[in-house]
Amino acid sequence: MEFVVYILYSELHKKHYVGYTSDLEARFKSHNELATKGFTVKYRPWRLLYTESFKTKTEALQREKYLKSGVGREFIKALPH
Repeated sequence: MEFVVYILYSELHKKHYVGYTSDLEARFKSHNELATKGFTVKYRPWRLLYTESFKTKTEALQREKYLKSGVGREFIKALPH
């Protein structure tokens, strides 16, 4: 199984969201259509800005945590939007 760390961007609200999953397609659909509560519901529509793949859940969680840190947020700001 592969794990994906992803960054979503809401152009309308100028918001980012960082998460991880083992099924990116289903998770993206959940963020944009299926979910009825939570952070991402309020800022739809989302587009996929960036992804990274990892072999283990532990690696993915470490990268997600990094991207949510101050240094990680600077990395996200530098991405082409």
